[in-house]
Amino acid sequence: MARRPRGLGVIDSTTHVRVARPSRDLAAAERFYVDGLGLDVLWRSTERVPGKHDLLMVGPTGASWHFELTHDPERPLEPTPTVDDLFVVYLGTPVDEELVNRLVSTGGTRVPAHNPYWDEHGVTVADPDGYRLVLCSRTWG
Repeated sequence: MARRPRGLGVIDSTTHVRVARPSRDLAAAERFYVDGLGLDVLWRSTERVPGKHDLLMVGPTGASWHFELTHDPERPLEPTPTVDDLFVVYLGTPVDEELVNRLVSTGGTRVPAHNPYWDEHGVTVADPDGYRLVLCSRTWG
């Protein structure tokens, strides 16, 4: 198998990453990710503009990544998450049950993981659109 070039200097640890997902309800997504998980609202559309998506961007302030949650009122997309569409947060400590309860109270649903590894090392909570957040007690790296 041929080796691929290592990033060619284009992608490194400071490269900004955006993960975009459709949402049925941006207010519900905001409650889950901001009030539940504790992310910051980095930007949101504040007025309806014909032909444009409604947007909510959440993440840690100053981080090199964020979620962009979109809703197109003129042509809405139904989110289609699978059991393996995961957003994994490596906490490096046991999962705080208070955090899990807060995620559930803000619209999440605690679910068993498709891969038993995540149940062994964390907790999985589906967001209001059905995408799965894994709170992992392990560290990355």
